[in-house]
Amino acid sequence: MLIFGDNEVVMKKLLEEKIKGIRLVYIDPPFSTNNIFRSGKKRTSTVSHSKSDEIAYNDQLTGLEYLEFLRRRIAIMHELLEKDGSFYLHIDTKIGHYVKILIDGVFGKEFFVNDITRIKSNPKNFARAAFGNIKDVIFFYSKTKKYVWNESLEDYTDEDIVKLFPKIDKKGRRYTTNPLHAPNESNGQTGKVWKGQKPPKGRHWRYKLETLDELDKNGLIERSSTGNPRKIIYADDFIAKKKKRQDIWSFKDKPNPVYPTQKNLDMLKMIVQTSSNENDIVLDSFVGGGSTIVAAEEEKRRWIGIDNSPKAIEVTLKRLSAIKNHQPFALYATEEMLPKLPKALQKIANQKST
Repeated sequence: MLIFGDNEVVMKKLLEEKIKGIRLVYIDPPFSTNNIFRSGKKRTSTVSHSKSDEIAYNDQLTGLEYLEFLRRRIAIMHELLEKDGSFYLHIDTKIGHYVKILIDGVFGKEFFVNDITRIKSNPKNFARAAFGNIKDVIFFYSKTKKYVWNESLEDYTDEDIVKLFPKIDKKGRRYTTNPLHAPNESNGQTGKVWKGQKPPKGRHWRYKLETLDELDKNGLIERSSTGNPRKIIYADDFIAKKKKRQDIWSFKDKPNPVYPTQKNLDMLKMIVQTSSNENDIVLDSFVGGGSTIVAAEEEKRRWIGIDNSPKAIEVTLKRLSAIKNHQPFALYATEEMLPKLPKALQKIANQKST
């Protein structure tokens, strides 16, 4: 369900109703920039100075007032999360260090999982005397030590392949080699002579002798310049397995999104896949451009989205409606906020799911 209202008020209501099944919270709150974000008819600007453009959201809370605003809401999200739930907060580097301490106070430092660097744009060339700012951060916490975790894998890049597989055979296949022996001696089969050669002193063969014979028969053993046999590993066999995702992500945002600060959909899908399962509830109480909700919908999760911006609600509804075979959903609005919606949306708010 999509809810138009003050997220603190709405989440307190969810607590009262004892809603169950929230296993993932992702939020991209205002960054305390002291700006008003606007949306023009033809394009969206991160910060528009044209008063004729529609206000998307107001980001003018700063300092302790901003941190207390955020703390109260994070505390409610912590209560709403299931015991095996996860919490992701997306923030910029200017305010992020303060926010990290704040989250530690709510979740506990022992439940901090990752400080993720997100590469948000291409390198910049500007006149300011500072290094280019191409990143923001995502703080990842769990509610307990046992949380939903579906390992996230990613493809090897061309740069990875060249670095990991520096050799090229006669057929043009990239490969590398690994030693066929490992530390510690053995009195068993792996310590015996193979092809007239014993393992180096203090080491043993990694494989049984018949396995070494099979590798040799298949042309998967190469001898080093010193005569030591090494196992050949081809890039095209290895990279199909993919690699474990690390804590530096490159999910760049679109240059002209439909909503200011709209986040990369592929990134949100990955987070949803990793930290929730089908039919779990994903909560985003700062919906903005709706990427979290769209990702949850496309990954067959239930979802709750909250925002106090009419523009955010309008954009999210449009994106959800564009999804083929989307599940029925409803738009709700709190009593005091309903008049702020466009007339067309007021008519469908608080009605049955569509």
